[in-house]
Amino acid sequence: MRYFKTGPGEYGAGDAFLGVKVPPIRKLSRAGSELSLGDLRTLVRSRYHEERLLGLLSLVRKYQAAEKRGETATQKSIFDLYMAERAHINNWDLVDLSAMHIVGRWLENRDRRVLAKLARSKVIWDRRIAILSCFHFIRGDDFDLALEISEMLLGDSEDLIHKAVGWMLREIGNRDKKAETLFLERHADTMPRTMLRYAIEKFPEKERLKFLARGKTKR
Repeated sequence: MRYFKTGPGEYGAGDAFLGVKVPPIRKLSRAGSELSLGDLRTLVRSRYHEERLLGLLSLVRKYQAAEKRGETATQKSIFDLYMAERAHINNWDLVDLSAMHIVGRWLENRDRRVLAKLARSKVIWDRRIAILSCFHFIRGDDFDLALEISEMLLGDSEDLIHKAVGWMLREIGNRDKKAETLFLERHADTMPRTMLRYAIEKFPEKERLKFLARGKTKR
C-alpha cells in the first residue's frame, strides 16, 4: 500500500489490495481472456486493485486473440469498454500494462485525436493513458504524436506524468537519438527535472551533464 501511495491525499488514496503478486495474476489472465466482456467489466470495476489488474490483463489477451482472428468488432468493443471504464484504471501499473496494448493498438490506423483530448484531462490517469498509449506507435518508429503529447504535458504538475513523458522520450531516443535530442534542445530549459532525468538516462555522461546544466536555476 505504501508502494502504490494509498495514504490520504496521495494518488492511490483509498485503493484496496488483496496481496496477490503480478506473476500469478498474469497466469490467471490466460483463463480470464475467455470471460465475457460483461464479466471483465465487473473485474475492472472491482474495489480490489489486483482484480482490476486481472480484468485489464485479460482484456489485453482477449484483444490480441481477436486481432489474430480478424474480429474487428470485438476489438472495438474492448476499446470502447476500456475508454468507458477509465475511472477504474486508476493507478500507474494499471495504465502501463494495458494502454498501449488496447488504446494504442486500436488507434494505430485510426483517428488519434482522442489522445490529445485525454492529455488535456484534469484526471492524472487520463493523461498517463494518453502518453503511454503512444508507446505502441513509438515501437513502430512513429514518434509524431508522442512528441506532440510530450510537449502538451511539459507543464504538468504531477511527478507520475513527468516520469511517463521522460520514459517515452527515452524510448524514442533508443530508436532515433536525433528525434529525442531535437526535442530536448527545444525544451530542456523548461522541462521538469524528473522528466529530463528520465529522458536522458541513457545518454553519455557529457551529454547528460550538458542538458542538466541548462535551465538549472529555473527548476
